[in-house]
Amino acid sequence: MDDRDVLIVVDAQLDFCPGGTLAVPGGDEIVPVVNRLARNVAHVILTQDWHPAGHASFASAHPGKAPFDTIEFAYGPQTLWPDHCVQGTPGAAFHPGLDIPQVELVIRKGYRAAIDSYSAFRENDRKTPTGLAGYLRERGFERLTLCGLATDVCVFFSAIDARAAGFATTVVLDASRGIDHDGSMRTALAAMREAGVVLLG
Repeated sequence: MDDRDVLIVVDAQLDFCPGGTLAVPGGDEIVPVVNRLARNVAHVILTQDWHPAGHASFASAHPGKAPFDTIEFAYGPQTLWPDHCVQGTPGAAFHPGLDIPQVELVIRKGYRAAIDSYSAFRENDRKTPTGLAGYLRERGFERLTLCGLATDVCVFFSAIDARAAGFATTVVLDASRGIDHDGSMRTALAAMREAGVVLLG
């Protein structure tokens, strides 16, 4: 890898690991794999889910609704989640086992109270940018390697948007874990392949 390559580690946070409020099965297993990946990369970016309390995507904000129910937002269907990655809480912190001192940027997402945000590039309204694409272009990056949590949600949306923005994109499956709700892993992997994302591991 050279100065046109960057590793993006998606949402390696405690609430997505066993014991967290939205635990991804085996979520903590990615940490040593991510650390090994990062040792061979000069440039690393982290994303961090960063919700205000009472975020609109939380089931608790909708009386009578339960986690994983789907409701209509102004921008389309929205899955409701358990409260997770609330700003400043222990669950929003990165996994303490991450050992990536060369991280150059942390992209926080989901901090707008009325819009959820899966992708590192765009909010769930599919219009509001995070600024990441412009940052990557200005830095001269051309090839992105993604990993993290969860494969079928935030890694998936980030990879699709990376391809749409014109970046060569690889997802390292060994360094990612999925929720796999209602066959979502199979759907996500097929969509990434179709979009031209290279899947490794």
